Amino acid sequence: MLYGRADEQRLIEDILRQARQGSSAVLVIRGEPGVGKSALADHAADSAEGFTLLRGLGVESEAELPYAGLHQLLLPVLDTIKELPELQAAALRRALGIAEGSGEDRFLVGVATLSLLAEVAESGPLLCVVDDAQWLDRASRDALLFAARRLRAEGIVMIFAARAEFDADGLPELPLAGLDSAAARELLAERAPDLAAGVRERILAEAEGNPLGLVELPLSAEAVPELGPLPLTRRLQDAFHDRVARLPEEARTLLLVASAEETGELSVIMSAAQKLGVDEHALEVCEEAGLVRLHGATLSFRHPLARSAVYQAGGFGRRRAVHRALAEVVDPEWRVWHLAIAASGPDEELAAELERAAAGFRLRTGYAAASAVLERAVVLSRDEVARGRRLAEAADTALTAGQLDRAWHLTTQELDRSRDRPATEPELRLAAQLANIRADVEFERGALESASATLLKGARPLVGVDDALARTMLLQAVRNAWYAHDPTLAQEATALLSGLEHDEDLLRPLMAMAEGMTALLAGRPRVALPLLRRVVAGGRLAERSLYGLRNNAAQTALLVGDHEAATAIARLLARDCTSLGMISWLPHTHLVLAWADVMAGRHREASAEAEAGERIVVQTGQAHLEAQLCGVRAWLAAVAGDERVCKEMANRASAVPHGHAWAQWALGLLDLGLGRYDAALDRLEPVAAHHPAAVADLVEAAVRRGVPERAARPLAGFEDWVTAVDQPWARALLDRCHALTSDDEERHAAAMGADQPFDRARAQLLYGERLRRERRKHEARTPLRGAAEAFERLGARPWAERAAAELRATGETLTRDPDADLLGRLTPQELQVVRLAATGATNKEIAARLFLSPRTVGHHLYNAYPKLGVSTRTELARLTLP
Repeated sequence: MLYGRADEQRLIEDILRQARQGSSAVLVIRGEPGVGKSALADHAADSAEGFTLLRGLGVESEAELPYAGLHQLLLPVLDTIKELPELQAAALRRALGIAEGSGEDRFLVGVATLSLLAEVAESGPLLCVVDDAQWLDRASRDALLFAARRLRAEGIVMIFAARAEFDADGLPELPLAGLDSAAARELLAERAPDLAAGVRERILAEAEGNPLGLVELPLSAEAVPELGPLPLTRRLQDAFHDRVARLPEEARTLLLVASAEETGELSVIMSAAQKLGVDEHALEVCEEAGLVRLHGATLSFRHPLARSAVYQAGGFGRRRAVHRALAEVVDPEWRVWHLAIAASGPDEELAAELERAAAGFRLRTGYAAASAVLERAVVLSRDEVARGRRLAEAADTALTAGQLDRAWHLTTQELDRSRDRPATEPELRLAAQLANIRADVEFERGALESASATLLKGARPLVGVDDALARTMLLQAVRNAWYAHDPTLAQEATALLSGLEHDEDLLRPLMAMAEGMTALLAGRPRVALPLLRRVVAGGRLAERSLYGLRNNAAQTALLVGDHEAATAIARLLARDCTSLGMISWLPHTHLVLAWADVMAGRHREASAEAEAGERIVVQTGQAHLEAQLCGVRAWLAAVAGDERVCKEMANRASAVPHGHAWAQWALGLLDLGLGRYDAALDRLEPVAAHHPAAVADLVEAAVRRGVPERAARPLAGFEDWVTAVDQPWARALLDRCHALTSDDEERHAAAMGADQPFDRARAQLLYGERLRRERRKHEARTPLRGAAEAFERLGARPWAERAAAELRATGETLTRDPDADLLGRLTPQELQVVRLAATGATNKEIAARLFLSPRTVGHHLYNAYPKLGVSTRTELARLTLP
């Protein structure tokens, strides 16, 4: 029986009831140790009649073992892997150690996990319960959260019981506090009815409603009056230790072995214990004491505090003996880890074994484990060159795992250590590698100028020593300088690059990109654009395996205003990433496609791409891509006049420095659409240097504010850029600017010839306003009607209202066609699903493409069909989808 948790129990029972009807749900039960998270998780399992039940447990000592938690959770349903698409099945088999081979992008394992759970749920509702989720290894956590965020209509419930440090942003949470006074007294009375009144009150005060405290502290009741002002968790640990101390020596040894073993596998624990002279009777003693429990062939502690208390109380000498015993019975991969923990001094042979083990972890995308193993190898290293190599690999692998603080600490430690001594050639390379990693950390934290400076400082000594590494660092420095909008840093890096050899065909477009970006930052678009077009051409011709070159080319195509090329290259890259499971590359393609769609006036498609990319980067930790994708979403919300969403997305975009320009452009456009011209002008003035297309908005804000001179200089620079870009859409924007500043009727007409619907509608609105002001009402109606209809289709509410008001002033009212825009009725994800379904793709094929479950695809189609007035795929295929 649970005391004081009736509301929480009802919530869990409700989501289980909804799952029986086909809905999915995720719940993170969060609270301090002992507050009752596990009890609620057990209640969910007990209440899940008719469900397939999968249970997993995070184990502190397993936190570095890649996919250990996922393997434990999925163990009963591993046979279902054969039902998955081959790419996903192969990735999941390799991750779980079922098959050999190199690891895939770790988020492909998340896709495979989602597909596997959905496949299991085909036969009935599924409940997955993960207790102590804060101790899941990172790889398992990423895979499970990736799947959890994509559940919709599969009949799956996922429950994570975790402490505060479990990072599950965006998932529904059930925070648990301590029990109220009445429930606490009731629980204590049931567990310890014979306590003296004074002791009972002291325990109630000390436990502060913590159920575990109420249960455990009475076991050491005689010590309660003497307890000092120690933290509650320490008191609980003392309570556990008191119980352990009463056990026979053999039982304590068995518990210490279990606390040091990573998997909980009973056969391994007993094999190691036997080497220390312990037999099976000790296991019975531990079970009778209520400290451990058996689940088939797995042994676990009844509470993680018991494990921690046992291990910490063991002492170094006993722990060392236990790890040596475990090293004799575990798999080779973990044998070396136990030996390393037991080592008392440098051991080059053991360090080399650890280095090989780390390579194995990296192949399975267990980057956090690899980094931890390499750190231990550094401590055990005798050879200085090998030590430096291992340290650089540890830092780089920590960075790959998203552990920025760990990577920073490792690089700082080594750079400080070698600062004051003459550098040999190997030491120069090591220092440069560490500087490169350090700069990556600075970039991810948003310190762009500092990152460029670090790269420049690290690259200079390498010129003539290791040109390849120097080139990589200098190209990164130019990229960082571009994001920071710092022409000085870009020029310095490009000057150093020009002194290196560039014979390889692959490097020529990269050098052109560096020179082109530097020229563009310096305000020389006529020099920059021909160079950047070489990058685009190189990306079009690049081999499938040159993902970085294709990605650079797609983004560079946006810089040169060639949105068709950007879209074509990004789609090639997206196809490759999807087919090869390279999920962390996909947000780059979503960003390019979203921005290309924006510039082409395909706003709903842009929203779908931006949301798809954002769903991935939230989990991959690609903060800069997240900022840019949120910038696109903020811009689209500004067009729609959705002030709340625009400001929310703009705040997220501003989380990194180069996202600030996106945010300000979006907010400026919002102000412009809502008629707040002073605010729009102030926001848009600094943006024009970062986004040339924003100049048209700046010019309109300045003209409407009555100060066109404030836009004169940016407009002159924009004219140079348009001449260099030589794209029709850019010329139409320039015509609109000149139409505003000069009231030239020919310029108005040219601007209204824009290909992009939003730009064309804005030009029509401006011309219609001019004609109405001149009392040419009859002539004004045609452009105003076109503008109002286009804004309606685009969902540009404030612009549509302005155009409709202008049209009413001419004596005409807009008649809306309810069927004019079918796609406007769909959500962004419904739009993606419908477009693919219209091509004849099956639900499974669409699910694999969009990283959803087939049931979620079916759910979106079920919702989309009535909005589109169809009931079958055949009818859908006959629709003309704009």
